[in-house]
Formats: sequence, C-alpha cells, structure tokens
Amino acid sequence: MFESGFAIYPNRHIQDAHFSVVVDGVQHSFHGSRRAPKDRAQSFVGPFRIEILKPLRSYRVTLAPNSTGIECDLTFIARTAAVEEPQSVMRDDGRLIMHTSRFTQLGCWQGHIVVHGRRIEVNAATTRGARDKSWGIRPVGERETGAPGLMNGAPSVYWVWSPLDFGDICTQFNTYQDPTGHTTQLQACILPAYDDMARIPDGEEPGVREMHTASHRIHWQPGTRRSRGATLQFVEAGGESHEITLEPVLDFYMLGVGYNHPEWGHGMWKGEDVVSSETWELAQVNSLDPRFIHVHQLVRATFGERQGYGTLETVVFGRHDPSGFKSLFDGAPES
Repeated sequence: MFESGFAIYPNRHIQDAHFSVVVDGVQHSFHGSRRAPKDRAQSFVGPFRIEILKPLRSYRVTLAPNSTGIECDLTFIARTAAVEEPQSVMRDDGRLIMHTSRFTQLGCWQGHIVVHGRRIEVNAATTRGARDKSWGIRPVGERETGAPGLMNGAPSVYWVWSPLDFGDICTQFNTYQDPTGHTTQLQACILPAYDDMARIPDGEEPGVREMHTASHRIHWQPGTRRSRGATLQFVEAGGESHEITLEPVLDFYMLGVGYNHPEWGHGMWKGEDVVSSETWELAQVNSLDPRFIHVHQLVRATFGERQGYGTLETVVFGRHDPSGFKSLFDGAPES
C-alpha cells in the first residue's frame, strides 16, 4: 500500500511533499519541504514532482533517485468522476480554524516503486486506489506565538472516510461526529465506474446516486483506536437499503505522509529545500501513541454479491460516547 501527499500553504509560504509505502510489514516514508514558489505551476519539492496529464482524469507522481533510497514513477488513471464532499467547518471557542472543500475520485495506478534498490511493479489492472484534493483553511503549521494555542476546549475529532471500488460501481462515505455521536457532516453515494477514462462524463456525473441517509459502525480492536472491521448502511431516497462490510487487510499510518508528525507535519518550515526519510515496523507500533492514531486501512469490502477493495480512514481523538472512548487517547473497551 502506498500514498503520496503534496500541498502548498500560501499564507505560510511553504510547499511540502510526502511519499510512503508499506512493504513486508515495514512502512518507508519520504518527506520534503521548500519555500513555496510564486508560480503555482512549480509542483515539485526536491526530487518529488506532480504532473497533471489531463485535468480530473490523470496525473503523474514521480520521486527521482535521491538520498533517501525511495523512488517512484506512478500514474493515476481515473475510473469515476470527481465527487465533491460537504465542506468541513471547525471552530474553536467561536474562532474559525478549519473551512475546507474537497473532492474524491477513484481510479487505478500504473508504474513502479523502488525501496532501497528493490523495484515493485504497479499494474493498473490490479492496483485500485483513490485520490483527493482539498483547499481552504486548515489548522496546520507551527503554533502561533505570543498567544494561547488553538483548541482551547477539550480536543475531540471523530472522522471516518471510505472510498471503495467494486469493479462496475464505486462507493464513497464520509462523516464527522461530535463527542456524543451526533453527526455534523455526512455523505454517502454510489457512482458508476468506467474502464476507459474517456467515457467519464464532463461536468456533473448524472449516474451518481446520493444516499438519502447513511450510518456506520466501527468495530474497534479492544485497547486501541484502530478498527478490526466496519459496517456501512446506505439508504436511498426510495427506501432501498444496502449494507457494506469492511475487513481490514493492511494498516497504513498517516504519520508517513505528514499527519500529526512532530517534525514533518504539514505546513511546517524546514528550510529552503530539505528532504528526509524514516521507517518503522508495523508490528512494533504502539497504537495509542498519538502519532499513530490516524490510520488508513486497506480493506476487503462486501456489498451484496459484489467483492471489492478500498480504504477505511479513521482518526479519533478525545471522547466519543458510541465508541466507548472517555479521554484523549484511551483504547476501546472489550466488547
């Protein structure tokens, strides 16, 4: 499993990039950062580069040979239209600290990865995945100085995101909840998948079926904040209901692409042009270490007679009553 991340923070004058891959139980990560260029078309950080081949259809991620020993040349080929999610808004004691828009798109990947001399081929026929793009305000970078930091109330985040590919169709699900379990953001849809990106409609996708309502249940591994499975329930406007079950296959820690990273966090000033790398064994990770609570899991999905694969993202900090979490970093109770 691999992921990449690239961002520009115009108000912080920083541009950063990450690439991370799990191979044989070890997660390897590349990090890079630079001063943000005035020309937004300069979408590179050191040896890392993103090239748009066809807008909303295909793009290329390359990581040229470099001192970290991690390289890639990967092309994303869309299989669905890009679906915009509800805007994410977060306030801290009345102050707006997050207001973002984002779209998600499912597709396949073609190319190769090199990890310390070992080359791994990536075949579009068997390598499904997703990409997302967000823009807006996020609480990232170094803390403000000369004043109290953000999150003056009791910290609490509950976010679940899951794009899934079943061959002829794909599904998307995302939700935020507050500590009581009240839903503050929710989206679920079923949309057609295309084997030829040229067949994807321009503009709005007429084949998207937005769900009238949806719910989910995460089955937490006791003593952790990592799932051992999940169930999604979709209900269409006409009343037809669908159940999707998710079975984790592999864990991927979002620390590898900068999330909650104490040194290589998003939007942090590292220097004019700096790169670094790190590795960790998945079996040695303390799952309640705050750095490792944000997880993407490769999941096997079952939707009626359909079998598919996708991602289950969970990031849960603080209290969440339905899950049994009572403090900032406690684990799930025995069930």
